[in-house]
Amino acid sequence: MWVLYHPVADGALFLCALAIALLVGWLGPTRWRAPTSLFDRMAEKPARSCLIVAMAAFFGSAAVSLVWGFPQPGVHDEFSYLLAADTFLDGRLSNPTHPMWRHFESMHILQQPTYASRYPPAQGLIMALGELLGGHPIVGVWLSAALGCGAICWMLMAWLPPGWALFGSLLAVLRIGIGGYWSQSYFGGWVAALGGALLLGGLRRTLERPRVAPSLVMALGLAILANSRPFEGFVIAVPCAILVIGFVVFRTLNRQWGSVTRIVVPVGLALVITALWIGFYNRAVTGDPMKMPHRLYAETYMTVPYFLFLPPRPLPRYRHAELAKFHKQFEQGSYQTQRSYRGWRDRKFAAFAGLWKLYLGVALGLALLFLPLSRGDPWVLFALLVWALYLGATLVTTWSMPHYSAPLASLAFFLVAQGVRSAFDSPRWNRLGRYLLTALPLYCLGSLIYGLVSPQELWTWPEPSNFEARRAQILEDLEADDDRHLIIVDYGVRHRLHDEWVYNEADIDGAKVVWARGMRPARNRELLEFFKDRRAWFFYPDDPAAQLQPHRRD
Repeated sequence: MWVLYHPVADGALFLCALAIALLVGWLGPTRWRAPTSLFDRMAEKPARSCLIVAMAAFFGSAAVSLVWGFPQPGVHDEFSYLLAADTFLDGRLSNPTHPMWRHFESMHILQQPTYASRYPPAQGLIMALGELLGGHPIVGVWLSAALGCGAICWMLMAWLPPGWALFGSLLAVLRIGIGGYWSQSYFGGWVAALGGALLLGGLRRTLERPRVAPSLVMALGLAILANSRPFEGFVIAVPCAILVIGFVVFRTLNRQWGSVTRIVVPVGLALVITALWIGFYNRAVTGDPMKMPHRLYAETYMTVPYFLFLPPRPLPRYRHAELAKFHKQFEQGSYQTQRSYRGWRDRKFAAFAGLWKLYLGVALGLALLFLPLSRGDPWVLFALLVWALYLGATLVTTWSMPHYSAPLASLAFFLVAQGVRSAFDSPRWNRLGRYLLTALPLYCLGSLIYGLVSPQELWTWPEPSNFEARRAQILEDLEADDDRHLIIVDYGVRHRLHDEWVYNEADIDGAKVVWARGMRPARNRELLEFFKDRRAWFFYPDDPAAQLQPHRRD
């Protein structure tokens, strides 16, 4: 989860990159067009360019994980996505409810009517594919980074001249595609970025020359968004749909009937198939084709609505203090804070600052200042409009994290590349545009290296903790012996609710190690009796000298 965000270090790094660009220009003025020519030559074959970008993202993110160590899941969302991946890898869409399910309840996990993740399936599917191909879900994360960055290059090829498209996509690789937390954790991000890039690249190609292939790619992008980040996907899909509908109506009124068969029919069929799949998946998880797992989880556990203008839900009945603290204290605290103007202002400023730090920083943000030189380019205005819609939606949503914006990632790097291009093509700002063309990749590379050498997280939980390393070590130690184990976890009253130990594999009974919540003595005896063939342990993680304590059966 590395990314450079300290403003002083960020500015100093950009000044160093700019100084190198100035030195290169001073030493070799006759070759000053070399960076532009290099990008143009590399982009002569679009397919090759997309492949170069994808391979750079894959091998770069893999190298970081291999050298610095595979990321250990430590946040509730990551465990939920890993459960989905494990479920899909076993050939199921959901798992039967376990007889002892009350001991296994945890954040972002459904236990009834099935045992499953609350989240849409796309991230779990790509991680399951990675585990199938490479033996570990992180391989799926690397694969999603490759596909996402390659799709950004493909999208930019329709929005910019080829050389500039390659420039913008390489910035994406260096900025967020290798060391960013989208590529070094199990949160997701790249799958939704892939969907957004396919939608926007297909949109531009479809409007310029209606064909079945780009229309299907556009529909594929919509399908991926619906199965990864449906709300944010909806925000980006609405302006795209308005453009396509207006385009089809205009051509139809002018008796150009080809747009119906080349756009409406393939997109419509693809969306029908997507809707059927979503209904099928919902039914497998929730028992109702119209009820998403997200909604069922909210009805079961949550009190806070997704939008700030909605009232809280009735208080559910919780069986565990940790779930009650998470949903009643943490979530309610965030919601109530944003009900006041000052709290809302501070939270939204932090959300927008997170987006700035993720995509731009000082250097890439400077490129946006030259967008007015685009002279009213309608696609620049469209990109700004889509980002404005997303930011406007963020103002009224309860939760906002940087990876929520993933469907718009390709538009962010389009605007950066277009800003540099506008300066480059301007007689007044041409020299600065040339400097930026050299300095920005150097800045992104330096930012990546700095982040790897001095890891700093884009956002952190209120109290830093290394519990994920402790949990991983316990699992490694127990999985190394021949026994099967049951760990009953009991938290203290001051337990840090973000350090959640109780998460399990999809096949609980088949797992080498099972984590369970301690309950009343009678419930614990039932649990121990059910798992009587396992070696049982009690664990008190809030004890400073926490060790597994063996349970002695009478």
